[in-house]
Amino acid sequence: MRTPILQTMMRSKHILRGMVGSREREVLEMIRVRWVAASVAALAVCSLSQASFADDLAGAVRLGGQAVSGAKVILWRTAGNAAPSSLAEASTDASGAFEMPGFPEGKAGGVYYLTTRTGPSDAVALLSVLGEKAPPAVVVNELTTVASVFTNARFINGTAISGNDVGLRIAAGNVPNLVDPSTGTWGKVVLNPLNSSQTATLAKLNTLGNLITAFATTADAAWRTEFLKTATADGAAAPTDTLQAMAGIARRPWVNTTALYGLFDAAYPQPKDGARRDAPLLPYLFHAPSDFALSLWFDGGGALAAGKQSIDADGNIWSGVNWMPGSQSGVAANIGGGTAKYAPDGTALSPAITGFTGMGLDGVGWGTGVSEDKVWIGGLNGTILLMGLDGKPIGQESDFPMAGQLGGLMGSGFSENGDVWMADGTRNRLLHFPGGRVADGRIVEVPGLKSPFGVAIDAQNRVWVSNSQSNTVVRFGVDDPSKIERFTVGGSVRGVALGSKGNLWAASNEPPEFPPEKIPDGVPIMVQFEIALKHMLTVLEENPKLKTGVLNMITSDGTQSTSKGYGDGVVSVPWGVSIDGADDVWFGNFWGRGVGLMAGTDPKSHAAGTKTGDVIHIFQSGAIQMITDVGIDPAGNDWAAHNWNDLDAVVAKDPTDPILTKGGGQGVVVLYGVAAPVRTPLLGMVRKP
Repeated sequence: MRTPILQTMMRSKHILRGMVGSREREVLEMIRVRWVAASVAALAVCSLSQASFADDLAGAVRLGGQAVSGAKVILWRTAGNAAPSSLAEASTDASGAFEMPGFPEGKAGGVYYLTTRTGPSDAVALLSVLGEKAPPAVVVNELTTVASVFTNARFINGTAISGNDVGLRIAAGNVPNLVDPSTGTWGKVVLNPLNSSQTATLAKLNTLGNLITAFATTADAAWRTEFLKTATADGAAAPTDTLQAMAGIARRPWVNTTALYGLFDAAYPQPKDGARRDAPLLPYLFHAPSDFALSLWFDGGGALAAGKQSIDADGNIWSGVNWMPGSQSGVAANIGGGTAKYAPDGTALSPAITGFTGMGLDGVGWGTGVSEDKVWIGGLNGTILLMGLDGKPIGQESDFPMAGQLGGLMGSGFSENGDVWMADGTRNRLLHFPGGRVADGRIVEVPGLKSPFGVAIDAQNRVWVSNSQSNTVVRFGVDDPSKIERFTVGGSVRGVALGSKGNLWAASNEPPEFPPEKIPDGVPIMVQFEIALKHMLTVLEENPKLKTGVLNMITSDGTQSTSKGYGDGVVSVPWGVSIDGADDVWFGNFWGRGVGLMAGTDPKSHAAGTKTGDVIHIFQSGAIQMITDVGIDPAGNDWAAHNWNDLDAVVAKDPTDPILTKGGGQGVVVLYGVAAPVRTPLLGMVRKP
C-alpha cells in the first residue's frame, strides 16, 4: 500500500518537468529525496497516516527566485463567512523547502490556502490560494501572492480569507489563470496569445510582484514605509505588511498608480544605457498604468458580438450573441449566432462557432436572462430559446402560445416571485410569463413603449422598461399595465438595473441635447442599430464637441436629482449597466471601449468629496473592445461582453479583406476583484451574497 508521501514522491518527476528555472528544480529535487528518506517511516504508520490525512503537502518559499529560509508556513481552510481554520504549520529549511500534512479527510468542501511571513518585522507576507484540493507540491512566492490577492480581493482581511462559498470557489478557480500554484510561475491563460501579447496584464502582474520582492530585499526603510503608505485606503490606517498592501491595491487598482510605478522605478532604476532594469520578473511595465487591474480575455464557445450577459447561481456567464463567428457579419448582412456560456474561470462551455441553439433561434441582441433554474433567450428573429442550465432546450418553439406572432425580442426581467417579462423591440409590447410558466405566457400591450429594450422588476412588483427609440423610461404595476408613469432621461435608452434600495439606473446612448434619430416603426433590430450608428457618426462629424451618453438615476419614489444625467463627459454611448453589492454602478462604455465605474447611492467608500454619479474610473486595455454589457459575479469580478470591434466592418456592405471578420467583438473579458460581490442570478433588485 502506498502512503500519501510515496504517492506524492512518485508524482514528483512530473511536477519537476512543469517547473521552470534550475533553482526551482534543485529545490523540488531536495524535497523528493527527503520524501524517499521518509518513506520507510511512513510505511510503519501507513494506516494512521491514511486515516488522518488525504495527502501530504510539500513545497518551497521563494522571493526573487531565491530560497527563503526560516519562514513559517501555515495551511488554512476557509468555508463561508466563518473565520478560516489553521490545519498545519511548518518552517522552511535552508533551501526554502517545507513539508506538512495536507488537508484532513472528511473535510470536504471549502478552499485551502497557504500564508507565510518573513523579512523585516515579518512584514513580507506571502499567499497562495490552492483551491478545493491542495496539490501535492507548491511554490509560494511573489507571483502566487499577487494572483491570489487580486482574485480574492473582496474576501481578504489580513491573512484571513472568508466570504460566500460560491464566491470563494470562483476566486480560487481563477488563480491558476494568472499563476500556477504548483510551480509559482505564470498560468496558461495569461500566457495565451490573447493575453500575453495583446494586453499589459502579464507586465502588471510582474511589476506588482517586483514591488513585493523589492520590499523584502531593499535596505531602504523609507522605501518600505512609502510603499505601505501609497497602498493605504482613504482614511484607513496604513497596512503593516505586503499582503495587506497588495489587497488595498487590488480593491482600488486605479488609485496612486503613478506613485506605485515611481516606487518600482526607484527600486529598479532604468540604466542610462537603456539596458534592462535589474528586476527579477520580466516583462515589466515601461509606463505608469492608468490602473493596476488584472484582466483576462476569454474567447470561444460561439461568442461573436456578445450582447446582454446573465450570471447563474454557480457563477457561469451566459450571453446571447448577435452573429456567428467567422461569418463576416455586420449590420448590413449577417448570420445570427446562438448562446455562449463560460465557466466561472472563463472556460468556454458552449459549442464552438454555433454556441447553444435550438427552437428556431437565429441571432440574439439584448435577450439573455437567467432564472434560478433556466436560461431564457429572446431571438432577433422573434423566437424564444428556453434551456436548462446544461444548455439543452426545454420543449419546442410551438410550446409558446405567442409563437409566430413576435418581432425582434430584446431585454428580459425576472422578479423574485418567478415572473418573467420580455421586450418585443419591433412591435412595442411586452411578454409576460407568470411564475415562469410557458403555457401561461401572454402578450401585454403597454402604452408609451417605443422599441422597448431593458426590463427590470422591483420589490413592489413594478415593471420598469427603457425605450431605445425615445428618451423615456416607463413604469407600471403588474396589476394594471395600462397605468404607466413616464420618466425623462437621455436619448436612446438601453440597459437598466435596480440598486438595493429600489433606485433604477438607466444607460442612454445620447445625452438630452443630442439630436434624436428617426427610425420607422417595425424596423428590424439590426436595421435600427445601423440607422442609429450612422446618425451618430453624421451628427458628430458636424458637431464633434457634442457629448455621447449619460446615465440617469430614478429613485424608488420616482424623483430624479437631475434629468440631464451623469457622465462627466467621459461616458460615451453606454449600453449595459449593473449594480454591485456596494450599490456602485458599472457600465459598458461602448464607444469609449471601456468598462466604467460610477459612484452609486453610497459613495462613502470612495475618495472624500465623491458624490453619487461621479465617474470613478474607466478601465481600458488591449483586452477591451466595444463593450455592451457588464455583469458582477459572487466573487466581485466584473465580466464584460465584447459586442463590436471595427466600426468600418460593422457598417460596410462589402468589407475589405483585412477587416471582413472583425465587425463583431471577440469573446468576453474579466476584471478581477474590482467590484463588491453580488448574489446571482439577478432577480429584481441587486442582492448581496
